[in-house]
Amino acid sequence: MQRPPPEDFLLKETNPHLGGGKVTGDKLTSTYDLVEQMQYLYVRVVKARDLPGKDATGSCDPYVEVKLGNYKGTTRHFEKKSNPEWNQVFAFSKDRIQSSVLEVTVKDKDFVKDDFMGRVLFDMNEIPKRVPPDSPLAPQWYRLDDKKGVKLKGELMLAVWMGTQADEAFPEAWHSDAATVSGTDGLANIRSKVYLSPKLWYLRVNVIEAQDLQPTDKGRYPEVFVKAILGNQALRTRISQNRTINPMWNEDLMFVAAEPFEEPLILNVEDRVAPNKDETLGRCAIPLQYVDRRLDHKPINSKWFNLEKHVVLEGEKKKELKFASRIHMRICLEGGYHVLDESTHYSSDLRPTAKVLWKQSIGVLELGILNAQGLMPMKTKDGRGTTDAYCVAKYGQKWVRTRTIIDSFTPKWNEQYTWEVFDPCTVVTIGVFDNCHLHGDKGAGTKDSRIGKVRIRLSTLETDRVYTHSYPLLVLHQNGVKKMGEIHLAVRFTCSSLLNMMHMYTHPLLPKMHYIHPLTVSQLDSLRHQATQIVSIRLSRAEPPLRKEVVEYMLDVGSHMWSMRRSKANFFRIMGVLSGLIAVGKWFDQICNWKNPITTVLIHILFIILVMYPELILPTIFLYLFLIGVWYYRWRPRHPPHMDTRLSHADSAHPDELDEEFDTFPTSRPGDIVRMRYDRLRSIAGRIQTVVGDLATQGERLQSLLSWRDPRATALFVLFCLVAAIVLYVTPFQVVALLTGFYVLRHPRFRHKLPSVPLNFFRRLPAKTDCML
Repeated sequence: MQRPPPEDFLLKETNPHLGGGKVTGDKLTSTYDLVEQMQYLYVRVVKARDLPGKDATGSCDPYVEVKLGNYKGTTRHFEKKSNPEWNQVFAFSKDRIQSSVLEVTVKDKDFVKDDFMGRVLFDMNEIPKRVPPDSPLAPQWYRLDDKKGVKLKGELMLAVWMGTQADEAFPEAWHSDAATVSGTDGLANIRSKVYLSPKLWYLRVNVIEAQDLQPTDKGRYPEVFVKAILGNQALRTRISQNRTINPMWNEDLMFVAAEPFEEPLILNVEDRVAPNKDETLGRCAIPLQYVDRRLDHKPINSKWFNLEKHVVLEGEKKKELKFASRIHMRICLEGGYHVLDESTHYSSDLRPTAKVLWKQSIGVLELGILNAQGLMPMKTKDGRGTTDAYCVAKYGQKWVRTRTIIDSFTPKWNEQYTWEVFDPCTVVTIGVFDNCHLHGDKGAGTKDSRIGKVRIRLSTLETDRVYTHSYPLLVLHQNGVKKMGEIHLAVRFTCSSLLNMMHMYTHPLLPKMHYIHPLTVSQLDSLRHQATQIVSIRLSRAEPPLRKEVVEYMLDVGSHMWSMRRSKANFFRIMGVLSGLIAVGKWFDQICNWKNPITTVLIHILFIILVMYPELILPTIFLYLFLIGVWYYRWRPRHPPHMDTRLSHADSAHPDELDEEFDTFPTSRPGDIVRMRYDRLRSIAGRIQTVVGDLATQGERLQSLLSWRDPRATALFVLFCLVAAIVLYVTPFQVVALLTGFYVLRHPRFRHKLPSVPLNFFRRLPAKTDCML
């Protein structure tokens, strides 16, 4: 029996003070009811007027400095402008406020030293509070004072208030804890952001035939194939069987395309003139905007496309005229499939591409990302360890990214997000990362480090219940499993229609096109790889970017690679599933051997009742399952599932197995290590080969019962079948069943330890092992 995981690796239930204690059923007032309220001092600097000239030309280059204790934020500066407009918001966390006075100063930018132009002071005790949905506080004009409190020329329009993270100004505000971040790129990289995955389509290219091709060498039979290119994807048909200038293929090529369609589909008809030499016979470019879209399996009309020697792209002159060659194809964008861009085990969305085929939503998922505890230092700055953590959550097509909390091992985000739910059997993924781009993209090549990941399957949650738990962030490294900290989440799955949700359990998991026109396993693998590449490239081009390494970690890219640890874990999972059957087999063996005579007698009585009244068999089985289900309800899981190091065999993996798991593909390890691993893999494969061979042997023995491969054995079996048919015909079935049951349950004194006659007979039957080389 496995030992339980260490206490530190377990899920912990928490009891945070959500929504400031004002959780109500009204959605308008409880927009942020799954997070703890965080108090902020907001300062909106709108504009200034009538500022005095400071330099020799009588003009000024003004900017505003907002200072609260040790924290200081500045607006951008304007050159030679006495009536500047900034409209910037500054947010100071109340937890870090140590001063009783807020100082807003207007300064003139200068090469040597910036000149003081005036200031406005606010007493912290007199600043008003604002709670949405209250209207925003209207900004007011304030006359500038000098350092002694004397009124100066010039006015500043400001709004100052105390609020929470629910304030509309929060997302775009400059935060006091980001004072060390420089530049607009750096500030953009730390703000919260919502992203949408590009809309993905499967593109089916059915290449039918070509006509009137013009190979250079007219004296040979052409070996023609079609190569299709879409972006980074390239596929080709087989070489046509009829080697003429009118070749035929009737072959499907599948691609992944993303809206907006940026690149055309390019088709090259090529002739293999030598083993490593192909000659292009014609090309055509097809913009995807004009391709037909279909929602079901009904075939669309095929079209003839002219082939050219040179594809004319925008802005280029045509180099050669079209000639008579053309290609016959059926091209369509498939709206009835769901484009798989995630691992099938952790899918967050199963809807078809075409929006008209979507069913109505069944509920809402709300996620509160509260805080993290005990994060590990991820990088070194000024000689000390530091972490700049942010979270990414992905469900369906919507990705969310929290703001980055600078230099903190216990970051508090307290951000809440909502998704529509269309299927309860889906998974939301939350990842925590360390931001390595605080100063824009100066550190080219640096990647955001992964801190950990949590998955929550919606079908394991009770509806309308708020789950507040601290999840361990477990990451597998080359030297073993490591806890990188804990993330504190609040989750609520609200169901809008219980009937619709229950009805979803009767539907196929994927859209019907996956079953009517199924794609092959190799096609799905290739298409999933292309889809994840497209999603990661598109999201990395957003502003600010959701980086490629983040997207690939969230989408579990590379989870299909060979891993000794994962193979062991899956083997023991199978054994865990079969353990119930094994336990029933052992229990029945004890019944047969009369280990507990009372139980065996009761089983005899039950058996007699079921044989005498066979109509009770199925009701009895289902009633038994019902009672087991009701009994287990008392011990139903009360927590969401989480990463299990024991189940994953992460805590007992050998260092060399982990090193192999983290190896690149193709391998980058030295030859002697690769040889050792290859030999180990051969020994494992040898055992699997033996087991598969044994299974094949048993199946072949069954076939040989009637094949006359062993004439004496088949003759015995045929005679036995004739006698059994006559006996069973004249004997009532209930008598046969009773006699068989009593024989199986007979007392040990009527048994002997040798194998039974049918087993002896079966083991003597021939198999095809004799014919194996």
